[in-house]
Order: sequence, then C-alpha cells, then structure tokens
Amino acid sequence: MDWQEYVVIDPNICHGQACIKGTRIMLAVVLDNLAAGLSVDDILKSYPSLTLEAVRATISYAADLVRERVVALPA
Repeated sequence: MDWQEYVVIDPNICHGQACIKGTRIMLAVVLDNLAAGLSVDDILKSYPSLTLEAVRATISYAADLVRERVVALPA
C-alpha cells in the first residue's frame, strides 16, 4: 500500500494535520474511530467521501510513523 497516494499534509488545510487527499478528513479522526472500536464499514458510512483504500492508507501511514519513533511506556 502506497499511502502517499492518499495522504496530504498542507499547512493551509486542517492546520497542517495529515488528511485524506481531496477531503478535510484528518487521519487522526479515522484512527480514533478505529481505536474506539468502530468498524471500517461504520467509518465509511459516517464519512461517505472516504474509500476503503483511504482507510487502509491511513493505517499504513500510522504503521510507518511508529517504525520511526520510540515511545517510552510506563513501567
């Protein structure tokens, strides 16, 4: 999955937060919904301009981010 085909970061759109290209839907919103337990189908119904591929690109983008950063977890 080449998430770069679906993700845009533009300082003039959503304060520079990563969004789905052609929308103002921030990737964080999609990830928050997944984390809250919503199904992909539920998310697609809530945001009709999203596609399944855009949701997958969001997950792929997040996976790339966590490979690049170490987060200290409490003991």
